[in-house]
Amino acid sequence: MQSQWVFPISALRLTPSVVTSSYTVAKELYDRSRGVEFLFRLGSSLGLPTSAMFTAATWFHRFFMRYSMEDYHRQDVAASCIFLATKTEECGRKLRDVARVCQAKITGKDVSLIHSESPEVDQLQNVILLTEEVLLEALCFDFAAPSPHAELIDLFDAYQEDSRVHDYAWSIAHDSYRTPLCVLFPPRIIASACYVLAQRAVDGPHSASLDARISASPPSASLPTPPSHKPASPDGSRFAVEYYGFTEEDIAKVSDALSILLEYYSVQDMQNAPHAGPLMMIPPPTSSLRPKLYEPFSQVPQLLSQSVSVPPAGTSDRTPISSYGGNTPAKTPLHVAEQPEKAIPESAKKVIGRLDLS
Repeated sequence: MQSQWVFPISALRLTPSVVTSSYTVAKELYDRSRGVEFLFRLGSSLGLPTSAMFTAATWFHRFFMRYSMEDYHRQDVAASCIFLATKTEECGRKLRDVARVCQAKITGKDVSLIHSESPEVDQLQNVILLTEEVLLEALCFDFAAPSPHAELIDLFDAYQEDSRVHDYAWSIAHDSYRTPLCVLFPPRIIASACYVLAQRAVDGPHSASLDARISASPPSASLPTPPSHKPASPDGSRFAVEYYGFTEEDIAKVSDALSILLEYYSVQDMQNAPHAGPLMMIPPPTSSLRPKLYEPFSQVPQLLSQSVSVPPAGTSDRTPISSYGGNTPAKTPLHVAEQPEKAIPESAKKVIGRLDLS
């Protein structure tokens, strides 16, 4: 059932946004990242559990594998994903409350200044409901959205690692939703990539490389060793790979997931994302030979502004070109329902003294 939601990396060059509009892959990934950032901020302001926000973010990426970002604005889709997740994750919020907080985020105003009966909130409610209908069609009413965080908890429980590794891995998994990893790999692959990257970040530049950490066998396995009565010590740097018993094919996927995460971090504006500095310094696995996907985020707004048309008279600008300013025109959606899903286990809370990588 999950296979319909796992796409090859090459599918990112064949999305509706790229094939039917002026979007490049880099522009789409930039807007996906912005859309998920908006989704997380909206969910946080509504006081939603992280499990609901992770589910909504997964749906967001699935939606744009089937619909163009020129036809459906990322913030409308993000708000609809959040509203649907409040129902499936049993953390219900009123539509008007979702629309009111959404309007506050779009306009940059305090939510207390947004009147719940305003025409703008009424209009946004209609947009969320109409977009939700298309969202349900895009999802084929399949609401299951397994998370790498649940897999990470299993890894944390199975190996007593430095708590900083737990914190880093949890935060990197959170950041992974700003990339399309959730529609490219199963949660186990993503969790392993986050865990390995966290180990490398904590161990430092003079520790084992990512290639060594995800190799099919320990680098010393083929070398002769003197006889010893001591049992071999477990190689903690390869724990994730050995824990899951990954095949060569699985390891290749972990390698690709690692390279995408590192490429995502490498394009961040250091002024706005100082947390990404240590991760930018980590060399990607040499075994990942996929084409480049990202452009520096500081350059993409200029690329976008060259291809964005002027909105028709009577329409309102929907969102800033980035979190810090600029505008891009609205896209009006078309087309509601509910169902339940599972949440991240409560035991996750024991590792959330995490770094803020958002």
